[in-house]
Amino acid sequence: MTSTSAQPRLLTPEEVATCIRQFRELRHWSQEQLAEISGLSVRTIQRVERGEAANFDTRRALARAFEFEDIDALNKPFSIPTVEDLETAKAQFNRDHITLSLSPLASGRDLARLVESCEMDLSEPAFEMPRGAAEVFAALVDAFREYRDCADLYTQVQKLDVYEDFQRQIEELKRLGVSLRFAERKMQMGASAPGAEAVRLTGLYVVAFRIGKELEQIATPRAARIGW
Repeated sequence: MTSTSAQPRLLTPEEVATCIRQFRELRHWSQEQLAEISGLSVRTIQRVERGEAANFDTRRALARAFEFEDIDALNKPFSIPTVEDLETAKAQFNRDHITLSLSPLASGRDLARLVESCEMDLSEPAFEMPRGAAEVFAALVDAFREYRDCADLYTQVQKLDVYEDFQRQIEELKRLGVSLRFAERKMQMGASAPGAEAVRLTGLYVVAFRIGKELEQIATPRAARIGW
């Protein structure tokens, strides 16, 4: 027997709590990360997930965080998903995404060696970074991408300078309240011509977090576009 959703109506605070928790957990986000993305405080996220009333602006901020097409969706009559709907959405999310475990990245030498072993990367902050930190992070990404393109031309002595440069930038980010985590992902690119073999590659993910707000895992689309 197939169940159907109820007629559209405004969500109760308890139903908003259930939806927000479900949306957050589908993405493997912590309450702290949702707070960062939505611009709300952690205490506000906790109150919403406890089923306390959320005002218009809070619901709009949460809808924006989850990338709803209509940011006022939570302020309008809503078709309540059934348990089957939620399970279907979760299964679809798991088909479309993979979960990667993150490890701390604190060494310039380790970063250089990771870059040498990976053909491409996706490097991004997990929060809205202040301009100064954003510039240091962008400079680090530019530097290690440039190094990746010609690492085989460096002598071992020259690589020591690279390790030190990366280390200085990592330490500067730490001074600015930013820590780095990384994950590696084995990938396969489809053959571009009939009869050609697929190309196996390793992608590097470098993610910037606020110190103390780091995640242990991230969910990323299986068909992710990452930089060469």
